Amino acid sequence: MQDRIPAWVNGELTPVDKLAAHRQGLRHKAVSVFVLDGARLLIQQRAAGKYHTPGLWANTCCTHPLWGEGDADCALRRLSEELGIGGLTPVHRGELRYRADVGDGMVEDEVVQVFTCAAGAGLRVEPNPAEVQAVRWVGLDDLRREIAERPERFTPWMRIYMAEHAAQIFGTAV
Repeated sequence: MQDRIPAWVNGELTPVDKLAAHRQGLRHKAVSVFVLDGARLLIQQRAAGKYHTPGLWANTCCTHPLWGEGDADCALRRLSEELGIGGLTPVHRGELRYRADVGDGMVEDEVVQVFTCAAGAGLRVEPNPAEVQAVRWVGLDDLRREIAERPERFTPWMRIYMAEHAAQIFGTAV
């Protein structure tokens, strides 16, 4: 893997190979995007070929900024690369942190910049099959119920976001 992402090594932010950061369980920077149409959230099912958590459902887009890349720029880049989505304006919802085992000896230890985007009428979604195997819109209450009933179908970070950070991400009316 060639993507070098910002990770903390001996307390210093350093460019590290993305796969190495996950294998070593290094704390690293991340970006999560939630595209909303009112109270409905666009979620994605990760492609079967992903090196961790393949086939599991996640929020609209989760990624890592490349070394030297701004967080909002990263959010827009990955919305385009993963889902063919353009023309949205990301709204920063703050920072959160989590650590989770993602299988095969890999760990996500992330300092996440969270963004929401309003879908707008006629939003075109064209998933990249190398990244995303399916997408769907789901109401937040329905999503909570699905996660409670079948948690194994969702990525660890999606379960954490909905259980611990929903008010920060979606607002206090959640």
